[in-house]
Amino acid sequence: MKNDTRQMTHDVLVVGAGPAGLTAAISLARHGIDVLVIDKHAGTSPFPKATGISTRTMELLRGWGLEERIRAGSMLVEHSMTVSETLTGRVLATMPFGYPTSRQALAVSPTTPVACPQDHLEPVLYQHLLECGGRVRFGTELTDLTTDDAGITAVLHDSAADEWQRVRARYVIGADGPRSAVRAALGIGVEELGTLGDFVGVTFRADLSRQLPRIPSAINAVQVAGAEGMFVPTSTDDRWIYARQWHPELGETLDEWTPQRCLELIRAGTGLDDLHLDSCSVMAFVMGGHIADTFRAGRGFLVGDAAHRTTPVGTLGMNTAIQGAHNLGWKLAWVLHGLAGDALLDSYQAERRPIGLDNVLRSLRRVPGSESDGLAWDIGVRYASAVLDAGGGQRAPHAWVHRDGRRISTLDLFDGQLTLLAGRRGGPWYRAAAEIAADGTPLTALSVGRELRDDDGTFADRYALGDTGAALVRPDGYLAWRTSAPAADALGQLRSVLNLVLGQAAPVLTAAG
Repeated sequence: MKNDTRQMTHDVLVVGAGPAGLTAAISLARHGIDVLVIDKHAGTSPFPKATGISTRTMELLRGWGLEERIRAGSMLVEHSMTVSETLTGRVLATMPFGYPTSRQALAVSPTTPVACPQDHLEPVLYQHLLECGGRVRFGTELTDLTTDDAGITAVLHDSAADEWQRVRARYVIGADGPRSAVRAALGIGVEELGTLGDFVGVTFRADLSRQLPRIPSAINAVQVAGAEGMFVPTSTDDRWIYARQWHPELGETLDEWTPQRCLELIRAGTGLDDLHLDSCSVMAFVMGGHIADTFRAGRGFLVGDAAHRTTPVGTLGMNTAIQGAHNLGWKLAWVLHGLAGDALLDSYQAERRPIGLDNVLRSLRRVPGSESDGLAWDIGVRYASAVLDAGGGQRAPHAWVHRDGRRISTLDLFDGQLTLLAGRRGGPWYRAAAEIAADGTPLTALSVGRELRDDDGTFADRYALGDTGAALVRPDGYLAWRTSAPAADALGQLRSVLNLVLGQAAPVLTAAG
């Protein structure tokens, strides 16, 4: 047992290396921020956990160049919930899963949802974080956390070396799950929003897929007497989860879930009496939801399950976590670089807590939503905060345009900087943006007919720029401001808009056209 008296210093300490923590760290590292991630576990998750990656989440990961790596671990499933007598038996009903079809997604996005287990996604995110210069220390637990006006001090325990070390950082992000130590240290409470009951999940491998009469759904409910439950495919090589409700309050214990009982239930549920299980593990879990009272306390922030815990219904949890962590990451990076004020950090809570609450409540419904819901809760999310003009707050529309001879989505234009989009005769807005960018603001100006070719008019229509208008898009691909009116004082108006968007002031803006 050793105490290391040295004090390491970082810009940001992220506690937890799940999807939320890794996403926040990547967003920071891509902006050149010194970020350290710690996790008490030995490595990334060995369990499939969440398996659904939504359209919007894929847009964000696609923007980081990770789409092909993620799809390499994707599963062939129908984005639906099937109810059948047994897994191989007669289908009784098929219900939408709350995800759009590929056709619906591609009408509004350059990508589509994917079924990919979390234990494939996490290593992809981890490797990308390392490529961006971030650092991760597994087997390291947070044992103490204090905050002051200048930053945070954390005491870390390295389990392998049995050593303690003190770390100083300017900010801390708690991505350490539903029983978050960071949340407790920050003094943030949680509101419990309900449960769907206690469940047991049996993760198993078996030669099953080739014996199925159809492509499996994301969730496959079976109604065979005595083995009612759900089968969830979790990999490309025949790994599954069989889950069913149980009642520990009535005296049931996990000791009763012997390998033989698991085999009997799975055989009954699949309808395959001679099925052999190659491996089998059992875990109990509660399908419940909660939300933190606040997502920020001074120098500390919460993301993922530390901020909002959902049930698996609708596969909302991981997507809500990744999208929220992405929202926070760029904002914190810009404040650390001195490009934005503290009000931008406050906007994380204002923009993401209502979404987190909505998605927790949505997940507490027993029946997944419709296909159209899969776009509404995902791409259709709207923000309201003090750093958004009345004309902003929605995810920037996707449209295909040509730039430098390449056909790209408008969503490919925004990562890493603010982007001003100008109409064909929006020269004053374009020149104003170029002048401001010359002073060091990460602002890129793009104009229809100059850098961008809009062959079918889709871009102009979806952004409602008119000929003389302009729109300002944030690095997270959200519209911050938009007008179709010609510029009276383009430089003055745009500076005012930027002060608002970067949380440096709250000027009175002219109404959007």
